[in-house]
Amino acid sequence: MAASPPDHSQIVTSTSARTMALVAALLGWLFDGFEMGLFPVVARPAVMELLGNQASDQVFGRWYGVITAAFLVGAATGGVVFGWLGDRIGRVRAMTLSILTYAVVSALGAFAMHPWHLVAVRFLAALGMGGEWSLGVALVMEIWQGRSRGLLAGLIGAAGNLGYVIVAFLSLFLNQVQTALASIMIALQIPQEWIDRLAANSGWRMLMLMGILPALLTLLIRFFVPESQSWTEERTGGRTKGWATKDLLGVLVGSAACFGILGLWANDVIWVVRIVGTIGFLGVVTVGYLWPIRNYLSRNAETPEFRRATLSMMLIAAGISGVALLGTWGSVQWAQPWADKLSEKLPGAKQWTQFWSAMGAVLGCLVAAMLGERYSRRWTYGFLLLISLGSAQLFFRTNETWSNWFFVSVFLAGACTASFYGWLPLYLPELFPTRVRATGQGFGFNFGRILAAIGTLQTGALMEGVFQGNYGQACAVISFVYLGGFLLIPLMRETCGKPLPE
Repeated sequence: MAASPPDHSQIVTSTSARTMALVAALLGWLFDGFEMGLFPVVARPAVMELLGNQASDQVFGRWYGVITAAFLVGAATGGVVFGWLGDRIGRVRAMTLSILTYAVVSALGAFAMHPWHLVAVRFLAALGMGGEWSLGVALVMEIWQGRSRGLLAGLIGAAGNLGYVIVAFLSLFLNQVQTALASIMIALQIPQEWIDRLAANSGWRMLMLMGILPALLTLLIRFFVPESQSWTEERTGGRTKGWATKDLLGVLVGSAACFGILGLWANDVIWVVRIVGTIGFLGVVTVGYLWPIRNYLSRNAETPEFRRATLSMMLIAAGISGVALLGTWGSVQWAQPWADKLSEKLPGAKQWTQFWSAMGAVLGCLVAAMLGERYSRRWTYGFLLLISLGSAQLFFRTNETWSNWFFVSVFLAGACTASFYGWLPLYLPELFPTRVRATGQGFGFNFGRILAAIGTLQTGALMEGVFQGNYGQACAVISFVYLGGFLLIPLMRETCGKPLPE
């Protein structure tokens, strides 16, 4: 007889329950990192193949920026939608749906025939990735009931970056992987022409097809991971009934405005129109993405002070996350295609670049989370801003040729710029009570991706129009965004030494 899913209404937070929740969430973040790290490795061969006779460094730079921006917009939208779903139907069920979404859609990228297909695939897959981050963080922090928050936050960031390491190794040993997969495909009687096509141009289609692997994780989550007792108590008290499906129309309008921003930067539009249009669309995005929680707070008859405090914290969280994400996606995430170019497509260049960057990021996440738990959250954030700017400038301004220093400096840049992803899982859950935690931190972290998407488009525009394909100069300019984070520090709430709000 088949096993039945656990009754999440009768949850006791035992040691085994906490362990299963943590293992499932860590695997989810690892696969998140796998999916996010996949495209930087396959981007150049994939886009160049799909562009055909129109392929050039400048055109690739534009498409890479658009595809990356679409991914970030999708993650922002998914963070709001799945965060809303997690607060409404529970962390576990919503997380299962989010992982299944990004696994299935990512695999469809293997069948792309035009760069716009990759734009659509990355957007839709990112819906699930953005949701999984906020849901996993909420689930783990609630089930562990505030214990070992620094260690848990560091593991969250580290797990995601280990996914980047896996992608690097898969790509490095792609010949062996291709041989094994080809044997399986032959046994399944898949036509040889399809096998050859999957293996062409560095095997990028085969790598994207492997994105289906996280779907297996949903079985573990569905049958063995308990629901958050904190959320269960909120549901029992009737405080989850204020979420309404019709409120997602606001998110739909907001995501449409996001694509309006992409359209402004993906096409040849004068700068004045771009700037004015971007500001206008960004206002629509903000209102649209906040619409569900504003209505929820009104239906639940929350006090005006609580409503204002919650919305303010969401906007501040979006700002501090946006600075970190923009620095990552607008500069450091361009390291792999830059390595490919500097090395004149030397085999393994981009893969080893991703490996050393990700290994640095694993270390940075663990250290930053520990620092954040022990010291002031605000001053730790300021310290991370300084070292991120310094390491990015060092990396992009001291590498003009391919050398061992490239690996050393990208390790340092990865450790410093990714350190935020160990600190943010510590800080963001501390800003919101249980009933709005998934939505609040989902918006806070993932809305920052909209800002990062705008910055990524600037990198592509700078590289194409100002620096003539020079990755280093364009990314060095974008990395000055870290200075903007200092303007937000006075607005941040200090939560060091305080329990998670209920």
